[in-house]
Amino acid sequence: MMHITPTVKQLLIINIIFFIGSQIVGDGAYDYLSLFFFENAKFQYWQPLTHMFMHGGIMHIAFNMFALYSFGSALEHFWGAKKFLFFYISCGLGAALLHTGVNYFLFHDGLDTLVQAGVNKTDIFNLLNQGQIDTRWTDILGASGMDRFAGSFASPAVGASGAIYGLLVAFAFMFPDAELALMFIPVPIKAKYFVPGLLVVDLFLGVSGKSIFGGASGIAHFAHIGGAIVGFLMMWYWKKNEFNKNRWN
Repeated sequence: MMHITPTVKQLLIINIIFFIGSQIVGDGAYDYLSLFFFENAKFQYWQPLTHMFMHGGIMHIAFNMFALYSFGSALEHFWGAKKFLFFYISCGLGAALLHTGVNYFLFHDGLDTLVQAGVNKTDIFNLLNQGQIDTRWTDILGASGMDRFAGSFASPAVGASGAIYGLLVAFAFMFPDAELALMFIPVPIKAKYFVPGLLVVDLFLGVSGKSIFGGASGIAHFAHIGGAIVGFLMMWYWKKNEFNKNRWN
């Protein structure tokens, strides 16, 4: 088993402190540190960074921290602390960017429909920022459209998953033949197949808005994709410009 590396250890401690603190403080911590849509009155400029240290429950943080330990320690061992931390934070910010971009499209698609139907734009924002909706909007947008519209504005994002997906991509770049397994997949799968397959599932669930177990999904799938994209671009650039003559050929 890989020995835990210093930066990974520090990130684990910070995430645990944030989690325990948020459980003590309650909703106020989530309102202040989670990532809200940038047109929401609760949005603050530090949230793209702080949201990746917040988690919604014990299983959420447990899975993310186990992945951070499992994949992050291997990467920091080869990269060193500064490069690893830069990569990790960059993937987390990339996750926030794509998540926000998708929310912008979903929200403004519904907003434009409501305005075209004669609903006052200012009234819409006033109600949403008060944590309320007008049930008549559902008649215009439909039930699923209303869920996407209101959810993209009001639902905050939390978790290190976007940064973790970046680590997964980096791990697959560096150790493509390493075998990975999940509890519900008894057969180990090489990283070069496992990680792309996981991303395909995430993309499908993000587009469909469903959970793998059925019903609506509360998972920010496009944040996962965003972290993975940034991770891929950084690994591709580094391999092309720095390591292509030695380490990974």
